[in-house]
Amino acid sequence: MLSGKNILLGVTGGIAAYKTTFLVRLLIKAGSQVKVVMTQSAGSFVSPLTLSTLSKNPVLLDFVNEEDGSLSWNNHVELGLWADLMIIAPATANTLSKMSQGICDNLLLATYLSAKCPVYFAPAMDLDMYQHPSTKISLDKLVSYGNTMIPAESGELASGLHGEGRMAEPENILAFIQNDLVQDLPLHGKKVLITAGPTQEAIDPVRFLGNRSSGTMGFELAKRAADLGAKVILVSGPTNLNLEHDAVDVIRITSAQEMFDACHQHFSEVDVAIAAAAVADYRPKHIAKEKMKKKDGDLHIELERNPDILFSLGEKKHKQFLVGFALETQNELENAKGKLERKNLDAIVLNSLKDEGAGFGGSTNKITFIDKNSQIKTFALKTKPEVASDIWEEIISRIHA
Repeated sequence: MLSGKNILLGVTGGIAAYKTTFLVRLLIKAGSQVKVVMTQSAGSFVSPLTLSTLSKNPVLLDFVNEEDGSLSWNNHVELGLWADLMIIAPATANTLSKMSQGICDNLLLATYLSAKCPVYFAPAMDLDMYQHPSTKISLDKLVSYGNTMIPAESGELASGLHGEGRMAEPENILAFIQNDLVQDLPLHGKKVLITAGPTQEAIDPVRFLGNRSSGTMGFELAKRAADLGAKVILVSGPTNLNLEHDAVDVIRITSAQEMFDACHQHFSEVDVAIAAAAVADYRPKHIAKEKMKKKDGDLHIELERNPDILFSLGEKKHKQFLVGFALETQNELENAKGKLERKNLDAIVLNSLKDEGAGFGGSTNKITFIDKNSQIKTFALKTKPEVASDIWEEIISRIHA
């Protein structure tokens, strides 16, 4: 959710400022780029050097920097434009009042007034200050301006009192922002099933039948779905890929039968299913219990059909938007349309091995998206992350129609 985001953290002068060291680390771990702006008084509670080291960026304290006899200007307008979101934590009663009144007497406030991005603020003060009518007016005004308040928590306060006013813990701030951002994403509330990679069909304990699929396309589809707000179940055959995302549950399987079982276990609970795996059509009818020894003459392996996962899901489909993949070498469009109809799909993604840069193993793909109403859209050669975005854009336009 926060990966790749530019986050501007404003730190004001309250005892809770020491918690921002943990908040910066959590934001960095989440994949964000972090810059810190502090008020002068905040430096009494947390070291600018500490926050600079953790954020890997200089901490900004004033409009003007003086170094080695030269002067430079911290451009608050550029800072405000750089940020994808701004967090003010802790937000003291003094700063909240100034923010609500438009008072601009330090770099942090100037940056806040210049920001074009969403602004979150986490109040932090003693109990009586938090309950004072003027504080409530400041909070209400800031929310009415479009800012988002991260509610203060209850607990022991610096004064020794017990009650509301504690700044939310850093992990709770992170969770609040992530949950808030996900609300507006197009796949929020949706659950998605995606298959990826090859399957391996055992011949004996050391040999198998397989294919060249890397699983990259399925993993990119899963990552994109999660970034768009979905909860994702990714059923993956043997690959070297990993996907660490709070919204993605990766189920590792080996054979087509194991993939069949995993898909049917979860299919009834999902809204969208994408079968991007390269599933083996056949498997050895008899699996040798010991390693097969080389002998004179040819080796004959009797094969039997694997269950058709996509066809079986099409038979069970009731609410799901079901998408298949077709990798073709001849009569591409005709064969893809036939598969779409035969397997009761809502859409199919066509790849042609005749297109340079498409197919297994590479970092790019070239696709044609075909839906059940025979709407056809062909895309140029793109990277697989870009292809995943295109596929999801087509799906979302149909499930929200």
